[in-house]
Amino acid sequence: MSQIQPTISGQEIPYLKIPHTEPGIHSAIIHRLLLHFGQVTPGQDIVVVCIGTDRSTGDCLGPLVGSALAKYRCPYFHLYGTLDEPVHAMNLKETLDEIHARFPDPYIISIDACLGQTSSVGSIQVVQGPLRPGAGVNKELPPVGDIHLTGIVNVGGFMEYFVLQNTRLSLVMRLSEIISKCLYTAIKEWTQGSISLARQEL
Repeated sequence: MSQIQPTISGQEIPYLKIPHTEPGIHSAIIHRLLLHFGQVTPGQDIVVVCIGTDRSTGDCLGPLVGSALAKYRCPYFHLYGTLDEPVHAMNLKETLDEIHARFPDPYIISIDACLGQTSSVGSIQVVQGPLRPGAGVNKELPPVGDIHLTGIVNVGGFMEYFVLQNTRLSLVMRLSEIISKCLYTAIKEWTQGSISLARQEL
């Protein structure tokens, strides 16, 4: 079910859901992210929040993405949530408070695993607006993000905790590799493009 979200410029960006086996998945996700980054204002800090825990196979997508992004040591964004220092239900509010204390007006990108219909398992979504973590397991947690990316790791609707614990790690790993590579590439392209444009205007 498509959801249409307006951008600051008034254009409509439909949310993207694409199977991880799609041949052009990297270019599709990068292109969609660059469209969303049109909302980022010059000088605005980009913050990536990867949500999840390494104690559950299905819920470790976020920390896996965070650890992969950390290896780039990229100066273009600030990162929260890795396998070593996960952001999860117990410290999410504290983490968000820290982010808003450090950065006056951050552009937040949130990452998390989610459950869905059988036909959607293995898909990656890029959606404008905040992520609502914990919704799949009936937890009340604060919404996170100006945009969010999710990987659909298994089927939802019944015994969610059991399903997350029995999700195949191989699928979660593949999704995390795609998300981290696309996100890093898109942020790097957008930031370097913005720097080049600013220099031309001087």
